[in-house]
Formats: sequence, structure tokens, C-alpha cells
Amino acid sequence: MLAGGCSSASSGPEAPPSAAAGPAAAGSGSGPASPSAGASRPRVTPLEPLPAAVPAALASYYGQRLAWQPCDEGFECATFRVPLDYDHPAGGDLVLAAVRVRAEPVEPGAPGASGVSKGPEGSVGSGRRLGSLLLNPGGPGGSAVDYVKAVAGTYDSGVRARYDLVGLDPRGVGRSSPVTCLSNQRMDAYTAVDTTPDDQAETDALVAADKEFAEGCEERAGAELGHLGTVEAARDMDVLRALLGDERLNYVGKSYGTFLGATYAGLFPTRTGRMVLDGAMDPSLDSLDGNLTQAGGFETAWAAFAKDCAKHEDCPLGRTEQQVGEQLTALFKSLDTQPLVTPDSGRLLTESRATTGVIQAMYADFLWPDLRAALAEAKAGDGTGLLKLSDSYYGRRPDGSYPNLMFANTAVNCLDLPAPFTGPAEAQQAVPAFERTSPHFGRDMAWMALTCTYWPVKATGAAHTVRAAGAPPIVVVGTTRDPATPYAWAQSLAGQLQSGHLLTYDGDGHTAYGRQNACVDDAVNAYLLRGGPPEKGKRCGG
Repeated sequence: MLAGGCSSASSGPEAPPSAAAGPAAAGSGSGPASPSAGASRPRVTPLEPLPAAVPAALASYYGQRLAWQPCDEGFECATFRVPLDYDHPAGGDLVLAAVRVRAEPVEPGAPGASGVSKGPEGSVGSGRRLGSLLLNPGGPGGSAVDYVKAVAGTYDSGVRARYDLVGLDPRGVGRSSPVTCLSNQRMDAYTAVDTTPDDQAETDALVAADKEFAEGCEERAGAELGHLGTVEAARDMDVLRALLGDERLNYVGKSYGTFLGATYAGLFPTRTGRMVLDGAMDPSLDSLDGNLTQAGGFETAWAAFAKDCAKHEDCPLGRTEQQVGEQLTALFKSLDTQPLVTPDSGRLLTESRATTGVIQAMYADFLWPDLRAALAEAKAGDGTGLLKLSDSYYGRRPDGSYPNLMFANTAVNCLDLPAPFTGPAEAQQAVPAFERTSPHFGRDMAWMALTCTYWPVKATGAAHTVRAAGAPPIVVVGTTRDPATPYAWAQSLAGQLQSGHLLTYDGDGHTAYGRQNACVDDAVNAYLLRGGPPEKGKRCGG
């Protein structure tokens, strides 16, 4: 089954989608209201900025010195302390991990001195250093340390010449006091649980799995579990900003990273620098609305895949978009009663794992050929391809081990927003609305939203708007057929931000910057180098 959480990113510039690309529909929420057409949404309040002065109780944290040490080739690593609880900083610390690659000035005209960085004010090698650029790949739960190591070399040479690229694993993630919940064996079982229960026994099994997950997190994480929210992670970024010697935080965030970045801007608008929020989340949505709209995002992405699949001779599901959709439904139904064996691993391809595999392939259209091949295998009785896609979603390694991605994902989301349902009866009541929004994935995503119902720590956040009054221009990038962060979310966030500027990519896949669209990349790189946002209403084609 899909672990709880807001959306996460695994798109450019970076490695192919992996487990860090998970749907938001899996767990957070806001209140037990059942979805209904035309229902009024509760009023949300804006996120208020923190005082500009650093509190005296936090002075020791802001006064640390980073001891950078060589780690991998060309990279430096460091750790620093932050308070477990910013409201009670004497109550203990967490240790966070960061990585950086230093700026690499390039002489004008040298090989690689290309792209928008050739502009008159942003020429490679001709401008002053602009400080640090923090990168976050999303999740929550994606390791920014691993991300920076993977993608630093793909960044525009002009950007690399002017910025140190920095990755900070947020609290509870990766190398930063990581939270864990289940053994590898139990995580395998968790991913196989039926998320479309047909009777009371299957419903009870789903509830039991969610409870086991929550109890495992509580047992292993202890007090830390109550302090993994996005507001606290944003405050950690401000500590790192100060330790890096930057007056303002420059930032590129993907997917959930946009929520983290927008939270930072809302809390610290006068310390916000050049900020790119790509694949934006909408902080004004409770998770019931968020999960519903995201289910629609995956349905939109599926429709694009189905239309494309029908054009290919190797499409195993039919020759029209309708046939492709009907055959997928039939495959899921078959797997619900008779899972497939995967010959090499001996593990079963269940309906839930197959759904996860299909969802994983929605994140990037370059995975569509893999999905066609995996669906053909499944129709022939071999679940290997879809299981491989499902494992990629969760980050399952060849040796059967898991990263802490999904543990952190659920822990953060269950703190950021209250659970949408008080129990399985409300989840069942919501199924029709989810199925209307997404005939292929809606039922799963309704039941996946049950995860936080059994969370042992009460949510500390709520839906809100982010105005970030006084911040410089902030660029919000939205992709029209983004599965995990629907385009409407980018429109909403750009509208909430006092200085928001929307850049639209008319295309498929999750996020846009660094995915080989020159129009998007040039606009973002120009902004990072010169500070001027794209012109109002700018759109880039696929």
C-alpha cells in the first residue's frame, strides 16, 4: 500500500523518479467532513511571519561554525545542531546533515559557458558570487544530500559559477536524525496490503496495517515524532542560512519542497532571496480537498498516457483511450483476487503494488515505455515489471532494504494537517467522490487517506495561505498535466504570494525545471542569475 504523505518530487534536474515521488493522497488531511459537490470550505488564515530578530534563546544555534569536510569527490559535508523544539530550545537537540559543492567560476568564452548565463548582466565568470542555493527534492522524506550529489553537475554552468549548491536533509530525513517505523520485512508486507477493501476482513487488515505502522514510528522515534513538521524544518533552514553566511535564503524546491520553501518565505519574508517553487503544493487545502484534487491529477496523467499508449503498436491494453482504461481496470480487478508471482523475486504483484507501479510511471513520460512493457508482462502472467516500478516508488533496494523515505513522509504529513477521517466508515463514505474524480485511482486514494487516523501524535498544523509580504519576486512553476501536484495548485500558490509569479509548462510529468525544456530552464536560470522573474503569463510548450 502507498505510505501516507504529501507529494514528493523526483524530477529535474535529477535522477529518474524513485520512491521520492509519492502521491500526496496517502495520509494527511483536515477534519472528518465528507466530500460533497459544492460544499463550502472552511476559512483559512494566513501564515504569520516570525519576529525579524533572532530570539536570545536561539543565539547559540545561530552562532555555530560549520566544519566542512570532504566527503564524495567534489563535495563537502557538515553537520549542525538545531533545537528539537523551537518553543523550548533547552529540551534537547537534533543533528542535521548538509552537503555542498562550491561555485565553479568559468571564464567568459570557455567551454561550457553557455545558456542564459551568457546574458549581459549574468555572463558566466563576469558576475559576483551570489551565495548559496539550497535545493530540496520534495517528499516529504526525500534526501536533499543525495539529491544535490546526483544533480549538481546538471545545473546550468552560469548558476554553478555564481552559487554554492547546498542540500540539507530535513529533520527526520536521510542523515538528519532519521525516523524509522518498520523492519524491511514488515515494510514489504505493508506495501502489499489491499487498499481497496471489499469486505470487513479486508478493511480490518488495512486498519491493522496502518496501526502497526503508527505504533512502529512511535516506538522507534519517541519524542522526535512530535517535532518533524514543516514549520520546524523551515526554521532549520534559517539556521543553516545564517551559518552559511547568507543574508537571504536562495532556494529551489520541488513538489513538497515548494511547501517547505513557501513556509520559509511566509515565516521569514525579509530573509527570502531568489526562490523557485516547482510543482507547487497549495497550502490552503486541507488534505481531504488536497487528496481529491490530486486524485484528479493522476487521472489526468493517466488519460495522457492512455491516449499515447493507444498510438503505439506495443500498447497491450487496446487501440483507443477508452479500451486502455477499461483494460487497466480489468487488470486491477484480476489482481485483487489473484496476485501474480514474479519469477525472479518470488514476491507477489498484488493489486495495491500494481496500482503503485502505474502511479510511479505517471511521474515522467520517459517511463511510459517501461509501463507499456510492464503491463504487457502482467497480462501475460508475469508481474515483474510492475513490481519493479512499485519498488522504485518506495525506494526498495535490490537487497530488500528500504530508505526512511516513507517513514518520514508519513510523520511529516500527519503533523502538518489533521487526518481527514476518524475511521474506515468515513473513508468508505468518501469513496464515491474520489471515484468520480478518478475512476482508476480514486478508490485506492480514498482508503490511503486513512493512514493518519491512527497517528500517535496530534497534528500541529492546519491549512493556511502564504502571503510572504515583503519578499522579493518568487517564481512558481506549474505543469499543466502534473500528476502529483495539479496545475491548479501552482495557480493558487502564485496567487496567494504577494510577490508570486507563475511560469506555466504545458506538458506531462511531475515538475518542469531541468527536464530538458529550454523555455522553462532559460526562464528559471535567468531569474536565479539576475533576479528578474518571467514576464506575466509566460507559458512554455511541451
